[in-house]
Amino acid sequence: MIVVVRLGHRIVRDQRITSHCALVARAFGASKFIYSGDKDTALENSIRNVESRWGQAMEIEYSDNIMKTLRNYKESGYVLIHLTMYGIPVEERIQTLKSLDKMVIIIGGSRVPREIYTISDYNIAIGNQPHSEVAALGIMLHILGKRAEFKNPKLIIIPSENGKRVIRNDLKQ
Repeated sequence: MIVVVRLGHRIVRDQRITSHCALVARAFGASKFIYSGDKDTALENSIRNVESRWGQAMEIEYSDNIMKTLRNYKESGYVLIHLTMYGIPVEERIQTLKSLDKMVIIIGGSRVPREIYTISDYNIAIGNQPHSEVAALGIMLHILGKRAEFKNPKLIIIPSENGKRVIRNDLKQ
């Protein structure tokens, strides 16, 4: 099970970045997306709207005490993985990370508190240069190789080399 935590969401500044992080988490198999910072019902509704059209795969929730949330996950047997450009290269830990059953992947916001580095079991770098948390999350989840199963989709994409093919799922669910 993969949980993704987005730190320090700011409604005005981070709306697109946080929603893109949630969409990447959903597409690559996370079962839950938790964000901290500013509570944003528009963000939550946007992701739930995607879920209603394309199929349910992931919960979204807000945490007003992210350190408590992370401690609870850690006490429940989850491994905390913080993606940071200051961490150990992912290539050095990928086999260990792939073997994990329960993980929380933490991605930063404006300023990551020192406590995140210390509570995390792994501080992992996708690259040791400044880059987007969306990119880091996508690469990490792709490397882990897990995929979501989408329940009750109203729309289904038919892969095509030439153009777009989307069909309506008219099955009664």
